Amino acid sequence: MEQPRRHAPAAHPPAAERVPEQARGDRRSRAPQAHGEYLHGTPAAPRPATARLVRHSVRGQILDALRAALVSGELAPGEVYSGPALGARFGVSATPVREAMQQLALEGAVEVVPNRGFRIAERGEAELSDLAQVRALIEVPTMLALARTVEAAQWRGLRPHAVATTMAAARGDRAAYAEADRAFHGAVLGLSGNAQLVRTAGDLHRRAQWPSAGARDGGRAELVADAAEHTALLEALIDQDLPVVESLVREHFAGGGRP
Repeated sequence: MEQPRRHAPAAHPPAAERVPEQARGDRRSRAPQAHGEYLHGTPAAPRPATARLVRHSVRGQILDALRAALVSGELAPGEVYSGPALGARFGVSATPVREAMQQLALEGAVEVVPNRGFRIAERGEAELSDLAQVRALIEVPTMLALARTVEAAQWRGLRPHAVATTMAAARGDRAAYAEADRAFHGAVLGLSGNAQLVRTAGDLHRRAQWPSAGARDGGRAELVADAAEHTALLEALIDQDLPVVESLVREHFAGGGRP
């Protein structure tokens, strides 16, 4: 019988059809890269991550400074402030100031005035009373529930927050007191484990601390009295004295919930 023919190994394509390794490499290098290294054959500029972080940090610092100026009354209700003027005051460009002011506008602290800058919102006592009422609806039942369930050791851990309010009040530093006051309330509510509640209550608390037009500034004595309420409340929570806790909490918010 005729033996079957063995198939010869496949021949390599002619030289003209083969793609040299170097050419294949060049072709790959001309393709857009997955992470944006090249786009249409042009190297993309590296992302300025460090620059963005620095800018975000500056904006955050300016936002904190503007909030402190609001609480202290340095930025007066009804007055209009321009981005460049505030930038000069803080030693930065107008850009981070405008960005911070836009955030404050979202929070209701300022109003945008086209081609002029930002007007500090004017609020009456009625608005502050409304804020205190909403805060009470959130914080009072939460604090009373926590008073029944949280151990004394956890309450003792909050003493540094109460001390911070006392020290800021003794200095008469309204901006520092506002920060310590929010931290105290946030730490108490944080024991609930409800992050959304803490965030919402904190936003309302911050709004309640902005001065209203024509508001009377009680000075250091007012801050000291408010700080004393924190200390008394914390001691009652540690002692698990529920009647005193309820009385102090309700009295605090009945008085407006703000120094």
